[in-house]
Amino acid sequence: MKPWTPGTLDIHHINTGRGDATLFIFPDGTTMLLDAGDLNLASPDNAGLQFAPPRPDDTRTPGQWITYYIRQALAHEAEPSLDYGIITHFHDDHCAAAPDGKRLSASGAYALTGITEVGDQLPIRCFLDRGWPDYDYPFSLVEWSEITNYRAFLRWQIANRGMRVERFEPGRNDQIRMVRDPSAWSDFEVRNVAANGVVWTGTGTATEAHFPPIADLQPRDIPDENLCSVAMRISYGKFSYFTGGDLHGIPQPGGQGWEDVETPVARALGLRSGSADVNGVAVNGVDVNVVNHHGYYLSENSYFLSMLRPRVHILSTWCVDHPGQSLTDRIMSTRLYSGPRDIFATNVMEPIQQVIAPATDAFKSTRGHILVRVEPGGKRYRVIVLDDTTITRDELAVHGPYESR
Repeated sequence: MKPWTPGTLDIHHINTGRGDATLFIFPDGTTMLLDAGDLNLASPDNAGLQFAPPRPDDTRTPGQWITYYIRQALAHEAEPSLDYGIITHFHDDHCAAAPDGKRLSASGAYALTGITEVGDQLPIRCFLDRGWPDYDYPFSLVEWSEITNYRAFLRWQIANRGMRVERFEPGRNDQIRMVRDPSAWSDFEVRNVAANGVVWTGTGTATEAHFPPIADLQPRDIPDENLCSVAMRISYGKFSYFTGGDLHGIPQPGGQGWEDVETPVARALGLRSGSADVNGVAVNGVDVNVVNHHGYYLSENSYFLSMLRPRVHILSTWCVDHPGQSLTDRIMSTRLYSGPRDIFATNVMEPIQQVIAPATDAFKSTRGHILVRVEPGGKRYRVIVLDDTTITRDELAVHGPYESR
């Protein structure tokens, strides 16, 4: 894996086969980790499902492999660390499995699983999530064993390592920023787009509440964890990238129209009439789109795709039902938006390849770590597929350069 160089934006989609983890290295060297999952295979929700094998193997936990990868990617630093850690939402494949009590931190204050294991080994200066400090939306989460352990981790890090913790605030473009040498690289922005159903309007820092008041809802209609996901857009010059956790754009059968969070998000991404990005230039979709909810059939609705028009789709997949047939049809459809599109996936298991064939012919990868490397200034980018079966992360393929919009 060729090292990061100053001025380059690197986005590493790390494949452990057990959930999401994305490492960002900003042009000035600022580092950010988005999610660090540790899928609980014993959960009743996962009963009967077939999963990808652990990558590169099962000799370490997902948290340990993510840490190993980060240290390798940050080899240019004498003491690798993370300026930001962010959790999109509190599901185990994005945050942490329920603690089993067997593996504790050296302090004994919290269990090691997913993000808590990464944060135990690598200093994280600022942490953001959708729930801090009360974790009470859309209902109290403090009874969840995962949240109890996660909050214990945050408390210990605040008291002993000086970590700063904040609630992710939609609309802002200054909560996450370059902190190491910002004056050397301009034209870079992280825009907070959505969280907890609050969505940026696309104008200034204004937001709108997309969900109705919780008090007005029946228990069965309360937004689930996926719909509350954190979403953001990263822009560097002409390049733009969107990631939205497990957002949905299609309501569940019999569900409510507001379960479609993708539509207001698409409107927010600089696509409304007369809107513009931070540099006063009209936005024309995004270059790279991380497919919402691993390619679940309720994500990536037609309006969302027709507005974003991604040149590159990235699928973080690890289960036999990812991606779904209907979703694959949508992201492949040239009736929704014209032009070529390349699809890269961390794991597409053999059974699902048979189901969605021949669409997989358009997939440029069906396994591996996926590195998006944006050239200084943001005019061009490449997508590099790295071997996820070895600790050396050898390059399997390099695609591009693509011209940024």
